[in-house]
Amino acid sequence: MPHDSRPATSKVPAVTLGFWLIKIAATTLGETGGDALSMSLGLGYLVSTAIFAVVFATAVGAQIGARRFRPLLYWLTVVATTTVGTTLADFADRSLGIGYAGGSILLLALLLASLVIWYRVLGSIAVDSVATPHAEAFYWITIMFSQTLGTALGDWTADSAGLGYTGAMMIFGGLLLAVAAAYFWTRLSRTALFWLAFVLTRPLGAVVGDFLDKPIDHGGLALSRIGASGVLVALMLVFILIFPQRPADKAY
Repeated sequence: MPHDSRPATSKVPAVTLGFWLIKIAATTLGETGGDALSMSLGLGYLVSTAIFAVVFATAVGAQIGARRFRPLLYWLTVVATTTVGTTLADFADRSLGIGYAGGSILLLALLLASLVIWYRVLGSIAVDSVATPHAEAFYWITIMFSQTLGTALGDWTADSAGLGYTGAMMIFGGLLLAVAAAYFWTRLSRTALFWLAFVLTRPLGAVVGDFLDKPIDHGGLALSRIGASGVLVALMLVFILIFPQRPADKAY
């Protein structure tokens, strides 16, 4: 593997309360934004996935090419992973006919494979080790799989399991609280807890997004997808301004 001569400066944010609040807003935006393009504008899942995939690839390229941590660029890239994850999961689950369960199992396998390969190649999957282009590439691929998995899990829980959007929100919110409790009161691996929480914020955002824009007779609020997306963009910007944004400390 060629040596990277650039300084090993982290370009991902430190994991703080602000990080998680922005992440949940971003994942909710991914659901409403993805549905706005595929459903409200009528482009369908495949075309929408192709559009968001180009945005995702462009954002990741800019993120990897950046010389330092840029909060707006980082969160734009996260939103790109959530939108492409939304339409890709919907395409796999619905258009390909493998269903929510099949899609969730497939995506979980891809996520675990990404983490295993990343660890075997670079020796760490900790966020504070993401300071080289190779680590960043693994980081964003893993995030994209986690966001897509989260969409499928959210739909599976709310629809197939019959819990509805509010029930699913309670399930995933409760699981996130359990992860937080494990972080503060156990000695479980911080890296494992981070990735578990990272995955769980996506289905939470997915069901919150569906709750906002799905019809009232389906348990939603029937809000405009485009309008809800605009509000979520504004909320993310407020959070980014309120909560200090600093790069994660390197672990080496």
